[in-house]
Amino acid sequence: MAGHEIPEPADRKQVADPTATPDVAESARHSCDPAFQHGVVVGFDGSLSSERALAYAIGMGRRTGSGLIIVHVANRLPTTVWAGCEPPVFVDVPDHRTEVLGLELACADHLSEVPWILVERGGDICHELEEVGQEYEADAIVVGSTHGLAGRLFGSVAGRLARRAQRPVVVVP
Repeated sequence: MAGHEIPEPADRKQVADPTATPDVAESARHSCDPAFQHGVVVGFDGSLSSERALAYAIGMGRRTGSGLIIVHVANRLPTTVWAGCEPPVFVDVPDHRTEVLGLELACADHLSEVPWILVERGGDICHELEEVGQEYEADAIVVGSTHGLAGRLFGSVAGRLARRAQRPVVVVP
């Protein structure tokens, strides 16, 4: 019969393809839009310094002809703040700002000059920006400078990122 397939028996085991390469499984794990490969990663939280970083990254993307990967990192707080327990366990705090930031960015006229996507992550800002940079094989990471007490006490995001990143880091004042 044309167009009729004989079903496989239910007890038949799947055999791994010996010609398959392990790189295929790894590429499926890091599924990112290929249109943004070698783009510019920019950290954005809606602050004035992150808006400056975004403006710089837009110019950088326009000059190089690459897209922007705008990253918003949700906060993680140690549970020791609330429970006073010994081990530093971290809890992801729900951050609905990503939706608001996405709507604001979608309505921004200056972003119409370059292709862009918004990526939400949770965790340490430096680690997540570098992780996204690795996934997209970014040419650079752009961040705003940190002003304030938190930056002085814990070290600025820009400083920590510049020390550990595997790609150029641009710090916009």
